[in-house]
Amino acid sequence: MTSEANARVLSGFLDYLRIEKGLAQLSIAAYTTDIGQFAQFLEKRKRLLMTARRNDVREFLQQLFSNRVDGRSVGRKLSAFRHLYRYLLLDKRIEHDPTLNIESPRQWKVLPKSLARDEVEATLAAPGHVSKAGRQDSAALALRDRAMLELLYAGALRVSELVTATLEDLKLEAGYMLVRGKGDKERIVPLGKPAQDALTEYLTQGRPKLLKPARRERKTGRDPSTPLSSASLRTTPLRMTNAMSATISRTSPFLFVAKGGRKLTRQRIWQMVGQASAASGRHASPHMLRHSCATHMVENGADLRTVQTILGHADISTTQVYTHLALDRLRTVYQKHHPRAKAR
Repeated sequence: MTSEANARVLSGFLDYLRIEKGLAQLSIAAYTTDIGQFAQFLEKRKRLLMTARRNDVREFLQQLFSNRVDGRSVGRKLSAFRHLYRYLLLDKRIEHDPTLNIESPRQWKVLPKSLARDEVEATLAAPGHVSKAGRQDSAALALRDRAMLELLYAGALRVSELVTATLEDLKLEAGYMLVRGKGDKERIVPLGKPAQDALTEYLTQGRPKLLKPARRERKTGRDPSTPLSSASLRTTPLRMTNAMSATISRTSPFLFVAKGGRKLTRQRIWQMVGQASAASGRHASPHMLRHSCATHMVENGADLRTVQTILGHADISTTQVYTHLALDRLRTVYQKHHPRAKAR
């Protein structure tokens, strides 16, 4: 059976997600992968996406479990299928939704991992201990990394949100940041004093050094961040003046930059968080800092609607998982410290 029909369905659905729903490219790529896998599964059964039955969906999900696919990934795939078939129903191309009444099994609801508060503190402090004495670029990188860690935890930012954050998004004087999340939806994230201090130090002492092209600095023998005086402009050859001016004007719209003003990559942030978290004795990911922010807020009594807003969750049911984390930790502390928690 040809896959051309499936390809047409998938192409139309992706256009719908991109144009009408305004989904980000990363989200669209995930939908492409998930639905593409289901389409291949169906083709082996001589079926198409538009002729799939409920048993097809169930058996595909069961196959994923048999192959030890992570529960969260299985849940994400089911969510992608639901969106596809709702789209086809609205477009009146099918009469029945094969994902209807298929509930997520309990084992899919995997609780997100988070760090304890002392582990977070150790992770946030780590960049200050790794900068090498006498190396300006290392000190600048340490300031940048500390500021990024603060935002990942204090602002619960996703890696993609951190990489694409611009200088204009940061409203440091007002104590908040404008974050563009999934689907290009904007939200306001308040910043506490530690995050504001770390950002101020990075912007004033770290970022200007990272914008310097080291090769130009060696060529001209001067600090490229220092403006040329009128006297030096008169005495400097035109060719060198133009080169210096190009160096001085080296800028980047992004809040966080790599050496030479280059764009920071997602992979570098993952690597940095992994290295910093080693100081806490645990290997953490950027998303664990985001989870830790939400968990600690709930533990301290924050209501779920506020946490939902800060995280940028479209559905509060996604946020409710953090109440389970807080209750589990509360139960552990109770069992350990309450005199009547254990049977005598």
